[in-house]
Amino acid sequence: MVLSFAFSAMAAPSNAPPQLSKLLEDADSRPITSKRQWLKQCEVLRKEWLKVLGDLPTRKVPLKTEILNTEHLPDFTRQHVRYQVEAGLFTDGYLLAPKDSKGKRPAIVVFHPTTPLQANGVAGLAADYPEEKRQGVQLVKCGYLVWCPRNYIFADGADWRGNAQRVLERHPNWTGMTRMVWDSIRAADFLESMPNVDRKRIGCLGHSLGGKEVLYAMAFDERYKAGVSSEGGIGLRFSNWDDVWYLGPEIKAPGFLRENHEVLALIAPRAFLLLAGNSADHDGSKAFIDAVKPLYALFGREQHLRFVNHGRGHNYPLEARTAAEEFLDQHLKNSGAANTR
Repeated sequence: MVLSFAFSAMAAPSNAPPQLSKLLEDADSRPITSKRQWLKQCEVLRKEWLKVLGDLPTRKVPLKTEILNTEHLPDFTRQHVRYQVEAGLFTDGYLLAPKDSKGKRPAIVVFHPTTPLQANGVAGLAADYPEEKRQGVQLVKCGYLVWCPRNYIFADGADWRGNAQRVLERHPNWTGMTRMVWDSIRAADFLESMPNVDRKRIGCLGHSLGGKEVLYAMAFDERYKAGVSSEGGIGLRFSNWDDVWYLGPEIKAPGFLRENHEVLALIAPRAFLLLAGNSADHDGSKAFIDAVKPLYALFGREQHLRFVNHGRGHNYPLEARTAAEEFLDQHLKNSGAANTR
């Protein structure tokens, strides 16, 4: 049996919506009424969050992409690929391409949930992995080129905590989540390196652990034009954000004032769908969507922000899949789909 350990090693989460700070006010409590004012405030928020995460690298090493294996399946091609994320540090995953892949296509990064199968599950390599969670396979059959990378906490040679400790030893000012942000940036670099990817139509989708990655990937890399976060627990008190492989225990310290509605604000006005199942995300999660709605309205992009609660627990049922695929198609396949500030 394949298990998903989304809530292990954490205290019971709180479902109560927190009091969220106003986004359309500057440091002096003056209202923000223009896009120009918001862009200045956005940069302030970004810098505040980089104080939490640590500065990201300013230089990128070559990817040194290597194809390890290729499978020709009835509907798509699946390749096992590895590339360099930092000097001497590689990651791997599975690239899925439709059989009739001609011309430039929209591409999606699928961030896998917490499972010992890591990327093998969403990429369709594990027969005992639930079909409903094989998002990589589902999306390649929708015509997307799909990249399913391995999350660093499942790197060989250590457990989740051990892999997080490796990150902190290499980057003492980082958090575990910072490594996920950097990996998502390198995932977009990898997709952009491919001649058949439309650089203006890159999106991402993730469930549970992967849902957390979607939020931060989009916030810190504007190349992601649309994203679907499923049951990640958007509030810092909704799930185990304080674990060392995410943001760490510092977020529970007295005086820590940040919340994830600010991270969501960094995404605006790009397309974002939050999927809840009354588990990690629930009706209380809607407070985060409501907090950024005025910001999307400022840009005239209210339709780019959605919340769906399917009420089916910490799962990715047909209702979630249907909502996700319709949302991604709307924002990545339609003409003029690329949405930026």
